[in-house]
Amino acid sequence: MARREDPYLYSAAFRPGAEVDHRAYPYNIAAVRELDGIEFHPNVTFLVGENGSGKSTVLEAIAIALGFGPEGGTRNVRFKTVESVSPLHQALRLSRGAPMPRDGYFLRAESFFNVASYMDEVGYTDGYGGSLHASSHGESFMAVLVNKLRGDGIYLFDEPEAALSPSRQLAALRAIHDLVEDHSQFIIATHSPILLSYPHARIILFDRSGVSEVSYEETEHYAITRDFLNHYPRRLEQLLADEDI
Repeated sequence: MARREDPYLYSAAFRPGAEVDHRAYPYNIAAVRELDGIEFHPNVTFLVGENGSGKSTVLEAIAIALGFGPEGGTRNVRFKTVESVSPLHQALRLSRGAPMPRDGYFLRAESFFNVASYMDEVGYTDGYGGSLHASSHGESFMAVLVNKLRGDGIYLFDEPEAALSPSRQLAALRAIHDLVEDHSQFIIATHSPILLSYPHARIILFDRSGVSEVSYEETEHYAITRDFLNHYPRRLEQLLADEDI
């Protein structure tokens, strides 16, 4: 196998005639309002931005529109523990390539515990190398990457670094690369400067002005981390200074 030259998912946009109320959530988020025309890299696209910028909301909507359950897993995982899904997926039109991917997974950090519990309940753990609850949170994430994902797939990850140490993020980066080389496409919402370093990826910034494509070095994640590590004594002094003095 080899890298994909054409993506499984080309772009996301609003459906013509979709009912969108810009005063209501999630359409009142600047990046969601400017969603039209987001184009995805054939291999890896990162969605970045501050908390509340809309990246996870958009990723959730794309995942549901692709047929995944709102809490994650494969398309065969169909359960819902809370009613918290935004209506955005109903307004989306996805432009897809051909042929269809043979594999797919939606990994959502905040609800992954629920997916692991569901796998135990239905007795399907072999595909993960055993019960996900038998491992640490981070190791269960890695079990998905290493054991579950088969390649030739589309994979949507929402903050996968949440449970991973820096060294395991490096291991995850290698696992992602191996799957990219096996004809896969990733769309990843992340805050990790380690994951964001993946070569030739498309990085889409969500902020108050909408959405825009940026380079790795232009991301706040890279700039702040680099500055802090290079000047951490001074930065700590500034950050922790007594403001009353």
